[in-house]
Amino acid sequence: MGQHNVGVDLETSVGYLLKEASSALRAAMEDVLRPLGMTVTHYSCLELLAQRPGLSNSELARGAFVTRQSMNVLLHALEREGHVTRPAEAPVGKVLPTRLTPRGKRILAKATVAVRSVEDRMLTGLTETERSDALRLLQSMTRSLRAGDDKA
Repeated sequence: MGQHNVGVDLETSVGYLLKEASSALRAAMEDVLRPLGMTVTHYSCLELLAQRPGLSNSELARGAFVTRQSMNVLLHALEREGHVTRPAEAPVGKVLPTRLTPRGKRILAKATVAVRSVEDRMLTGLTETERSDALRLLQSMTRSLRAGDDKA
């Protein structure tokens, strides 16, 4: 007799399936961003800056799910490519505000169209109700997990 109920059933594990969906989404995004010379992290950084100009390096790193060190390397590259601008020095005690350049805004606009096409593909076959249910469920799962973090 074989053993049953050992470990996690990957076919029915919400956590595993979320990770699998996330991995598939990232791969599809990388595929459409590569021709633009961008990575998902590159895109995330530009998108965050477009929505909330002046975010700190730490905030950008958190928003793009990378380390501060990785974000710093990326910001230097984006600056060299002319996609962002950062002042040489900040007012005393302030963080350096990073901003998108017109060139950065143009590449972001192209990337946004590409990423939206991936998201549309991901949601193909779902009704409007299923789409709103999926949003609500994912938001709820995230809230539930983060509720445990509030004790810090």
